[in-house]
Amino acid sequence: MTTKPILLFLHGVGNGDPSDNWKHQLAKSLSNNGYPALDGVELIVPKFAHALRGVDEAEKLPPIVHKRPSKSDAAQIRRNFERRMSGIEFKLGRHDAGRGHVGVPLMIDAGVEFAPQMVQASNYLKNSDLRAQVLKLILSKLPSSGRLVLVGHSLGSVIAADLLLRLPASIEVIGFVTIGSPLGHSTFNIDKVWDNLKEPPAHLSWWVNFWNATDLITSGRGLSSVFPWMTDYKVSSGTNNPHKAHGAVQYLGIPVVAEAIGYALYGSKSKELTTHIGDVAAQLNDTEYLAHLALRYAHLISMRLEGDQKNRYQGALRQVQATLIDGIQHWNSEQGRTTPAALSRLAFDLADPTSIPPVPSPCAHLNVDQAIEPLSALVSENIIRPFEIAVSPETKQKALEDLSAELGLTSAFGTNVVTAAKQAHEILTGPKIVNWKRWTAVSVGAVAIVAATGGLALAAAPGVAGAALLTSALASFGPGGMVGGLITAGSLAGVGGGGLAYGLASSTTSAADLESVIERMLANEILRELLHLPMNPAIWIALTETEIQVRREYERLDEFSDANAPGIGEIRRKLTAVQRAIEYLSKQGHEPTLSE
Repeated sequence: MTTKPILLFLHGVGNGDPSDNWKHQLAKSLSNNGYPALDGVELIVPKFAHALRGVDEAEKLPPIVHKRPSKSDAAQIRRNFERRMSGIEFKLGRHDAGRGHVGVPLMIDAGVEFAPQMVQASNYLKNSDLRAQVLKLILSKLPSSGRLVLVGHSLGSVIAADLLLRLPASIEVIGFVTIGSPLGHSTFNIDKVWDNLKEPPAHLSWWVNFWNATDLITSGRGLSSVFPWMTDYKVSSGTNNPHKAHGAVQYLGIPVVAEAIGYALYGSKSKELTTHIGDVAAQLNDTEYLAHLALRYAHLISMRLEGDQKNRYQGALRQVQATLIDGIQHWNSEQGRTTPAALSRLAFDLADPTSIPPVPSPCAHLNVDQAIEPLSALVSENIIRPFEIAVSPETKQKALEDLSAELGLTSAFGTNVVTAAKQAHEILTGPKIVNWKRWTAVSVGAVAIVAATGGLALAAAPGVAGAALLTSALASFGPGGMVGGLITAGSLAGVGGGGLAYGLASSTTSAADLESVIERMLANEILRELLHLPMNPAIWIALTETEIQVRREYERLDEFSDANAPGIGEIRRKLTAVQRAIEYLSKQGHEPTLSE
């Protein structure tokens, strides 16, 4: 088998680019991106423009060689494919998508159906003999085995998809790039190619499609609506001329397109990530410490899992770790700050499917008071968000006990954190069967409420950076991400002020979101009680202010709304949650006295 990959380029309609201008542009773009142009790359560039005009005699279509795998094999094939797709998506992550051109979408259907240059495409779609002739011509140029990088432009992308399952069985497609593709338009669903490629074939490593909103031929959309397992990238070609925007040279001049092809041909340029040690002297700030702590906890959980669950959890954690560290490094770079070595050593090349994520070292010791908020955040947050894998409470508790011991707090501290969270959940849900699958959930909505109402800015965060830095991090990472969730959940114990109370009482905030916030506050107070530490007076203030606002909202709506209106039911549920939390704290003697 050939070790070096072969680049197969399939041109679009027209004269087939006899001067190979596409090649000169691609070589230039690869060089600009730090790749060695096309030196030494074997190119296969079939010219089939003449074959699209007609056929002399009847031809039979080449058979489909690659059949659908069995149901048992398909799941593993898909999982391996997703691993590689995540790698290429991570590689191409940040680019300028552009804004397209006003009015172009209105012209799309007319462009696809009636443009004069689409006659060749129509011939390929409607004449099976001509189609067979083109496919056979391309196949005759290919070796019987090897590693292939497949690039298709315009109609060439349709032919490439048609060809994909007809390639020799020993050919591995290590990268598939389509540009200016009309394959998302129903007109081009030739011979049920949409159904034939319902799942990624086993011999395909990944598929990325690039489209430009100014390009009429793309139907103003990508291909993932038809092939949901691949990925689309909207790009900016720098022109509002639809004809020019569709050209292969224009697409291949876009850096992110060249990056995808360069990666397929030469592999990753990011090997330096695994050896970069960062700033040994730099200390972790609050955001970085929470991230490091969460990754350590996730790895401790992973070590306790088995079988398929362990494999899935490790796959999810692999993507979360790479994305998180890359995000922190990018965030620090924008702030002109060097990433500490403790985090930079956790970076690895996600685009390399064989790379193994480094395991975080044990974190620096915390005292008991410092540990309450971050560890409570861990137990309340999905640390592999956006993935959702149900890990048993027992496994999570054992991992948290291990983490607590590493932090110099003894494993009993971890047990207390979990106990406090469970007790808070039971207090708010009342005397009924507890759904333990959800007792640790802080919803994305609850996170967003705290951020949007300014509650986070009022939280006194432990450590060196303070609330201002945490708020900045939340703005950068988004409230729905793992970092945003940890920051917010970890800061809830210090939240106060009317802004949060108004936000929680608002009809736009669900009862579930309010319960998530109240539950975290109550859990922190119960944990302090278990540890014989002074209560946090800000919690009582936050709860009573919220009760006032929720009750006022209830009275305002109840007077005129239907008694069984859904909104009234939601606000009753909110009021019940707040009252239960206040009642518990009052019974435990945490209500402020007159002397206080």
